[in-house]
Amino acid sequence: MAASSSFVAPAALGAPRRAWLTDLPVLLVAVVWGTSYLAAKGITTAHTVIAVLVLRFAVVVPVLVAAGWHRLRALSAAQWRGAATLGLILGGIFLLETYGVVHTSATNAGLIISLTMILTPLAEAAATRRRPPRAFLAAAALSVTGVVLLTQGAGFTAPSPGDLLMLLAAVARTVHVLAMARIKSVRSADSLSLTTVQLGAAVAVFAVIACVPGTGASPWAVALDFGPGEWAGLLFLSVFCTLFAFFVQMWAVRRTSPSRVSLLLGTEPLWAAAAGIALAGDRPGPLGLAGAILVLAGTSWGRRAVDKDAG
Repeated sequence: MAASSSFVAPAALGAPRRAWLTDLPVLLVAVVWGTSYLAAKGITTAHTVIAVLVLRFAVVVPVLVAAGWHRLRALSAAQWRGAATLGLILGGIFLLETYGVVHTSATNAGLIISLTMILTPLAEAAATRRRPPRAFLAAAALSVTGVVLLTQGAGFTAPSPGDLLMLLAAVARTVHVLAMARIKSVRSADSLSLTTVQLGAAVAVFAVIACVPGTGASPWAVALDFGPGEWAGLLFLSVFCTLFAFFVQMWAVRRTSPSRVSLLLGTEPLWAAAAGIALAGDRPGPLGLAGAILVLAGTSWGRRAVDKDAG
């Protein structure tokens, strides 16, 4: 996996006529991630966050290990370390997102996390010392303004703890996307093995935290308390929002630029807002609605600005 600059044109990476073959799976990730906030709210409370995370990852990691055992054994020590580092970052993302979504609405969660689409090109530009286009900077300012309005839908007050946690999760996602592209040791390893090690490292972190007194209900107790609906939600989060999503992201980022992967995920807030409003009864209010429109407009404008600069 070659390191990519901030605003690399897809054509520069080969086979532009086939770009949609990479873009479509990433777009499907945006759909499942957008609906994941509502699914997580349906099965998680502040007391069960760690337990749900342990269960969510424990469902898929054994399957991945069994499916890719021979390729896992072929990983070098450096590749194991690189993938485990990515897994630690991933664990932090899930902690922030899951605690965040418990303390805010599904609509807010999905729209705030969309700032990743703005933060990633900015961070990549800083790393490569290449100034983003002025249009992109204006789009970033528009998105930030939208988030401010979104979180003040009921009047101007301090953002909720959940809103702030989702903002930190957006920063962590940015770090994760850039790290996937820049950790040299993982470039030659196959995507399945890297995904397995990442998720294994994350679930190990959650399991350790679960053993600490006062961190909430145990995974075993939560599993026994789940009914069919909760198990359906957990399997959706495990199979589609975890296994499918992160395998596709790892696969795609090695075939295009980190910025393009993040910007293609820009439709995620659309699905989050749609699910929150249609299924959970979220009502952002006039200010919140204006903020949501600005966030969506800003991320869309930012994607176009990046693509235009790349061309």
